Amino acid sequence: MKAQLTLDGMPASSKAVNVSSVPQRSPFRYPGGKTWLVPRIRQWIASQGTRPKALVEPFLGGGIVSLTAVCENLVDSAHCVEMDPQVAAVWKTILGGDAEWLANRILSFKLTPESVVAEFESDRRSMRNVAFQTILRNRTFHGGILAPGAGLIKHGENGKGIASRWYPETLARRIMAIDAVRDRINFVEGDGLEFMNQVRKSPDFIYFIDPPYTVPGKGAGRRLYRHFELDHDYLFKLSSEVAGDVLLTYDNCDGVKDLAKGVRLEFRPISMQNTHLAKMKELLIGRDLDWVV
Repeated sequence: MKAQLTLDGMPASSKAVNVSSVPQRSPFRYPGGKTWLVPRIRQWIASQGTRPKALVEPFLGGGIVSLTAVCENLVDSAHCVEMDPQVAAVWKTILGGDAEWLANRILSFKLTPESVVAEFESDRRSMRNVAFQTILRNRTFHGGILAPGAGLIKHGENGKGIASRWYPETLARRIMAIDAVRDRINFVEGDGLEFMNQVRKSPDFIYFIDPPYTVPGKGAGRRLYRHFELDHDYLFKLSSEVAGDVLLTYDNCDGVKDLAKGVRLEFRPISMQNTHLAKMKELLIGRDLDWVV
């Protein structure tokens, strides 16, 4: 059966996925996180025919796709790249042998507005302390935003204030679950495009690409992310040239569609439903999207 077409002639995936139905594996509450896409990621990897050896995620962020692929044995390993030094500190701490320290630090922290402010004002600047402060900021600032200018949650859900998103036991459990598979995750702090270019000739890699940046003309990236500037033209060109399969997610707008057309990549709008039950659409972009139903 042919997929239903949208008004602009593209097959559409009309059924939205509620993120509450998907296993939560990331310690981050991340703007633009892709938990809602996990069922599609499973479909995409299964469509490869043979089990891929490795997944490359050049813009790691919260890392839900790489974590899912490794924890569910969809791939042998994941190669993950992140440029933001604060986010990178979290991943280097968890994957570098200090996961238990971080989990215990979270469990033992007595959360109050005063203790949060004191922690941010402290002079503890070791990598693992930066990792803890990043998780703390991610969980106590509005929307989990780490970019400069974000502020502490005041009221939160049900009047819980800064404790609205602070779940110590849950965070510790997720961190230790990642530690259990850390030998299968290669983390690189650096430029995701440079890493892609280095490995682009290998047929052993597939690529999930979700840049935490907006396309020209939109300002959300500047507000949400510390590193929001990106050469979108080069990213699309590189994505069309890598030996392995690619899957990109982007804003559903004409500028992105033009970029995809320019390098002969397919695109389809896909529905999502967030935790507040709001329905939205993003674009999936790749070489062959017949698996999207």
